[in-house]
Amino acid sequence: MASIDSYTTKAGKKLWRFQVWTPADPHTGKKSHVMRQGFPTKSEAKLQAVRFEAAMDRHGFREASQLKFREVYESWFQGYQNTVKESTWAKTADNVRLHVLPFFGDKLLAKITPVDCQEAVNQWYKKGYTKYQTFLNLVSRVFQYAVRMDLVMNDPTKKVIVPRDRNKPATTMENNYYDLDELKKFFTVLADHGDQQEFTFFRVLAFTGMRKGEALALLWSDISFSGGTISITKTQTRGATGIMVNSPKTYNSIRTINVDKKTLAILKKWQWQQRQNFMAYGTPSNPEHQLVFSTRYNGMIGPAQPVHWL
Repeated sequence: MASIDSYTTKAGKKLWRFQVWTPADPHTGKKSHVMRQGFPTKSEAKLQAVRFEAAMDRHGFREASQLKFREVYESWFQGYQNTVKESTWAKTADNVRLHVLPFFGDKLLAKITPVDCQEAVNQWYKKGYTKYQTFLNLVSRVFQYAVRMDLVMNDPTKKVIVPRDRNKPATTMENNYYDLDELKKFFTVLADHGDQQEFTFFRVLAFTGMRKGEALALLWSDISFSGGTISITKTQTRGATGIMVNSPKTYNSIRTINVDKKTLAILKKWQWQQRQNFMAYGTPSNPEHQLVFSTRYNGMIGPAQPVHWL
């Protein structure tokens, strides 16, 4: 039976806590004394005490207290995979493997404190990782899962002070685009460069508003030369095993774009050139499922390649 009492903080604030003895360890016969505090009201302390005792009945406190962060993460991740696309969970798995598990993986979940979480986010920040907030959010999601499963009482990441880079300028769209004269100059340079595929790729992006991944997943069958449209129904993503084609991230990303005649003529010219290139290299192609932009051996172009072109 939990005991509940109040206490006063150094700042003079009255808060509530509960204390409970866990069942005896079957190996040592010893009991553990557990205290949780920081509750604003007596009724909240009672409620959390009931939840804690119920968790002991269902799981056994020693069983829950001996779970490592890695084990709980793996349990959470199994369910998470069923809620997002492969490209999303693959990126999440990489972030956890590279940045979260090295710090928390072998720690007992019940022993991880706000101080541990603060030290982790401070280290990520000092190392220059721009996604330190993302890493912290992933830790929090594991703890929120553990709270729902009655494995722990609270999420220690909620008390973390997240660093801010005060020297980093605010992100704006000012000058983050080509004006008309710059765009004309850019295409003049592209034309002089002489690569028809690169010229066509950037022409499509500039005159349709298409995203890079959408253009890299585009098939010739998606283009209606007679109707003057391009259908966007898919995008290139990176999954657990490499590059893949998936549906767009949101429903509104599925759309049909009207295309100007000059862009269609440039696409038509590139289609003819692509076929000539395949013939020269002896590369087979499938007209019905042929990528608009591809390697010389008809492979999918990686997401970094357009950056090199640029």
